[in-house]
Amino acid sequence: MNRVAIVTDSTVAIPAPIAEEQKLTIVPLSVNWDGQTYLDGIDITPEEFYKRLKTSKTMPTTSQPSAGVFAEVYKKLLDQGYDILSMVISSKISGTFDSAIQGAEGFPKERLIVMNSLQASMPLAIMALMTSDAALKGASLLECKNLAADISDRIQTLFVVDTLEFLHRGGRIGAASRFLGTALNLKPILKLQNGAIQPLEKVRTFKKAVKRIFEIAEEDLGKQGRIEYLGVLSANSPKLSEEIAREARQSFKIKNEFVSEISPVIGTHTGPGAVGLVYLPERR
Repeated sequence: MNRVAIVTDSTVAIPAPIAEEQKLTIVPLSVNWDGQTYLDGIDITPEEFYKRLKTSKTMPTTSQPSAGVFAEVYKKLLDQGYDILSMVISSKISGTFDSAIQGAEGFPKERLIVMNSLQASMPLAIMALMTSDAALKGASLLECKNLAADISDRIQTLFVVDTLEFLHRGGRIGAASRFLGTALNLKPILKLQNGAIQPLEKVRTFKKAVKRIFEIAEEDLGKQGRIEYLGVLSANSPKLSEEIAREARQSFKIKNEFVSEISPVIGTHTGPGAVGLVYLPERR
């Protein structure tokens, strides 16, 4: 049985040392800004991106990798004897999935599976980390695919943005558009559901919105509050991320956790000041 390689994209914002340890292959998306193109997380770091975003008079845009980039990645791994599970950002948010599919044309389907993760950023990172861990322990391609599909079905993503303007400009706002035009001091709580951004509630202040995210998670998880994998992410606010992670440790029983920043590509659409709580409930 061949070893399995996991291919994902840069919206996962998994630090290079962890990606290398987990044998993950990460294909970067691009940030386009003032005539320059930057590979996400390679040519521009989250810290550099958010610092520039605060003062920039122009707005960045994003673009997906080409099918050719994916084809090169697939060929290299197949030639090394790997079977491949490729899972990238939801097709409802980005065209990256289309590129991943096109890049797979001509390669043996029994050795290369491209799946629509229906996730992005942190939940996609958790999928990648858990499936790569299974692959390193000897799981087959089909076993890795089934695990990834199960995680995608069960994982929950709640997040708060300071303003909906960035999602609106980037065309990623989806059903949350009904929150547009509300009072500036109302902070929207959003959810990633079925691969798209969905509106949940509007809360009067950012602090109350973060508190409300915990309440929603507690209502969902029940009294036991058991989490198989917790994820916390923010737009260049490490102190806030750690505060949320610390509170989560006090509120829930957590087996694994991952704290990270929102990648420049995702940050282009959420804007500064976004924060999210991601959790995979333990099976009851």
